[in-house]
Amino acid sequence: MINASVDQTIRLISTGKSSGSTCSPDLATAPWEFDAGVPGYGPGSSMGDVIPTGSPRQGELPELYRTAAPAELDERIRVAKATLGERVVVLGHFYQRDEVVRHADFVGDSFQLAQATRSRPNAEAIVFCGVHFMAETADLLSGPDQAVILPNLAAGCSMADMADIDSVTECWEQLTELYGTEPDADGRVPVIPVTYMNSSAALKGFCGENGGIVCTSSNAETVLEWAFERGQRVLFFPDQHLGRNTAKAMGIPLERMPMWNPTRPLGGNTAPELDSAQVILWHGFCSVHKRFTVDQIAAARQTHPGVRVIVHPECPMPVVDAADEYGSTDYIRRAIAAAPAGSTFAIGTEINLVQRLAAEHPEHTIFCLDPVVCPCSTMYRIHAGYLAWVLDALVGTAERPAAVLNRITVADDVADHARLALERMLAALPTAPATVPAPVTASAPVSALAGA
Repeated sequence: MINASVDQTIRLISTGKSSGSTCSPDLATAPWEFDAGVPGYGPGSSMGDVIPTGSPRQGELPELYRTAAPAELDERIRVAKATLGERVVVLGHFYQRDEVVRHADFVGDSFQLAQATRSRPNAEAIVFCGVHFMAETADLLSGPDQAVILPNLAAGCSMADMADIDSVTECWEQLTELYGTEPDADGRVPVIPVTYMNSSAALKGFCGENGGIVCTSSNAETVLEWAFERGQRVLFFPDQHLGRNTAKAMGIPLERMPMWNPTRPLGGNTAPELDSAQVILWHGFCSVHKRFTVDQIAAARQTHPGVRVIVHPECPMPVVDAADEYGSTDYIRRAIAAAPAGSTFAIGTEINLVQRLAAEHPEHTIFCLDPVVCPCSTMYRIHAGYLAWVLDALVGTAERPAAVLNRITVADDVADHARLALERMLAALPTAPATVPAPVTASAPVSALAGA
């Protein structure tokens, strides 16, 4: 099963041709079956999360793309890309299906792909195989004449949706009333907003407008250091776990990291608790990484003595503490690539990346900590059928002029402030600075790409 893609693995399990289990039998159903149904993130890790009212919906995918065999879709994508040439660039996130990633010109995490956006300034269209907030970031960093396309508009992010602009603004107003706005003797303002990359453009804009910054899992510590140079405290959203794990590693005690629940006055805290806070954590999380547990780590160690456990910093603190190491997606990739042959790894991050790494490194034993196959719900909404559809539209035909479908744009009143926060992020490089991921070529497998 290691050499099978996640999609193939799910189909084998659902038909009884392979052992194992999935978190939902609906994972074997094509994503377009959910586009016209009850609004939701779709089957997978986020299926239990409540989607906000008014979230983007995807219209019906034409029948041609719904009924085409995988080989036909693969060929359509290849032909369309060859026809368009340098007019289009396809970006693929690490968590995407193999059937989509194989067509990407660049593969990386959200930080790497944000950088890659700027590497093809002459491309007329950027097709972003990821989720909505990533496509917004690409629009912010791309040229004004470049169109950013999200193949399936329903590919959102439940974590990003856990912090909305109205709730964060209300939080900010309460904190401002409590702390005031005057800087201390060292010129540090009472609080600096920091948003994780996994957030809407509106929240990036909020940070830019209020002296804040964006961070990623690879530069979160560097960003917090940047923030503490300028502020007495940090308001960190939307992912509590990345904020807590990073701040704890910097020596900040847990009692000085209160949680802000947007449904309660003062976030459910007292004024003295907030007054002594150093990092105020938002009540948000990633449903993919919340699935990993300490018990899973214990089981991995019992079954595989000497196993090396590496988890993503979006995992809950007890899981990070029980692991051997934690780090960003690129940290995990580099650790595996540098290990001596015969190493055994239990990885706590999204299953598409884990299975791809296992296939690319047959010299190691690599498996996902969670034995249940449960991909990121929203990443899984991007299917080769949607990619073929948007690329074919860019090519056009004699009967149907070329068209840009599913274009993602950020309003001008948000974009300038959001770009400012992103520029601050891109300047706040970690100790080992990231590079733009190399283009994928026949001789450069995904595992060889450099990045954050």
